[in-house]
Amino acid sequence: MSTRKTAIVTGSTSGIGLAIAEAFAREGCNVVLNSFSDTPADHAIAERLATAHKTEAVYLKADMSKGAECRTLVAEAAKRFGSVDILVNNAGIQHVAPVDAFPTDKWDAIIAINLTSAFHTIAAALPLMKQAGGGRIINIASAHGLVASAYKSAYVSAKHGIMGLTKTVALEVAQQNITCNAICPGYVLTPLVEAQIPDQMKAHNMDRDTVVREVMLDRQPTKEFVTVEQIAATAVFLASDAAAQINGTHISVDGGWTAQ
Repeated sequence: MSTRKTAIVTGSTSGIGLAIAEAFAREGCNVVLNSFSDTPADHAIAERLATAHKTEAVYLKADMSKGAECRTLVAEAAKRFGSVDILVNNAGIQHVAPVDAFPTDKWDAIIAINLTSAFHTIAAALPLMKQAGGGRIINIASAHGLVASAYKSAYVSAKHGIMGLTKTVALEVAQQNITCNAICPGYVLTPLVEAQIPDQMKAHNMDRDTVVREVMLDRQPTKEFVTVEQIAATAVFLASDAAAQINGTHISVDGGWTAQ
């Protein structure tokens, strides 16, 4: 059985989740990557991390809209590595529409994946962490966990819910060497966001720099994207001994968005 700490990162084959998984691999943790696709490319990511950082990494499929699969993900990680020391709830989806035109299936999926999945993974991980004498839970929320934007009712509701779940879990386990905190990113330059830039340039008849500053980063005072590496470094910090007394709160990494 490995003596390394084990980190599960949901939704971790690209973007923020992959950066967090790689950061924990770099720290020497066993890493469990996750998505719902289960392709050879997914498994190749785990192999790359293991080789690059001389640790163990595995890809485990789980559909985060299904509670049973969320819990099985945690159980399989514990069976493979013997413990679950760090749980990062990152999986998420988005849909934009007015409330009175918001598709019910999209609402249900966003709440399930962005909020309810975290309940299931936490509920499954806590007994393991208690038995081991400690653990770290990190929920990737959003600036939209603190403030709202029009046409994002499901996403805003789910991320506000994540903030409440974070606080509640932290209070319940505060004396058991387990912390639960949230990271609230602003706009992060992920492959998904990068792919939206050309369409925004056409729609607004602007060059790339202008559409980024005046459209995409309109509410982000620094006018700079947050990087996935910055979010990953924040997650590593929250899992460190230095953050042992940070509990039930959030760290905003949003270029000043929620300071307004």
